[in-house]
Amino acid sequence: MISQKWQKQIRLLQQKKHRQESGAFLVEGGKSVRELLTADFRLQALFVTDTFYKENQKLLDEQPFRAELVTEDELEKVGTLQSNNAALAIAETKENLPLRVESQEFALVLDDIRDPGNLGTIIRIADWYGIKKIICSTSCVDAYNPKVIAASMGSFTRVQTYYVPLQEFFEQEKAQTVYGTFLDGESIHGLNFRESGYIVIGNEANGIRPENEDFIQKRITIPRFGEAESLNAGIATAIVLDNLRR
Repeated sequence: MISQKWQKQIRLLQQKKHRQESGAFLVEGGKSVRELLTADFRLQALFVTDTFYKENQKLLDEQPFRAELVTEDELEKVGTLQSNNAALAIAETKENLPLRVESQEFALVLDDIRDPGNLGTIIRIADWYGIKKIICSTSCVDAYNPKVIAASMGSFTRVQTYYVPLQEFFEQEKAQTVYGTFLDGESIHGLNFRESGYIVIGNEANGIRPENEDFIQKRITIPRFGEAESLNAGIATAIVLDNLRR
């Protein structure tokens, strides 16, 4: 049974303010919790159904703490998922440490991505294409938002995020090539990417903000063949990274 203390904590962690104050966040669902248990996050609490325990007994028995057995109904009442027949964990957030690209490495830079589903999807896409670092403007949605964690499908355990004012960040990274996605840039289909650099993805509705455009050395675009006005930020990220890796 989930105690009143933990029920209150789980509900509070659905709010950004409390996540920041407590340094903790929620992870829900079987896949995400399994990924969490094999990563280097510190856990504060873990609640699992009997079915999840039996399916993952070896992994759970290796943990330095004991999981509490609960019902599916309990998980759904206190959590954010409409359906959760597996597990819920409370883990400690990571410190917001600076990130920068190394030799022969690319990183994503997200300018004002507000939708949690988009950010979670971008984290998952980055993981697929071997991108380990994402630099986020301070106006981006919180990477520990439960919807972001759920949409990342466990990839949050392998992709690091760093929140920083982008103008401050770009001033420190002038030696690196910065690519930015625009409607009027050079087609990515024939583009030869350099060995390392940053790829900037803009806001879902407004693109890259004007104050950040001067830091972009290579304006790139995904050629449009139809009449759609724009692409979803996650889809655009996938297309750009696929061309990067070709």
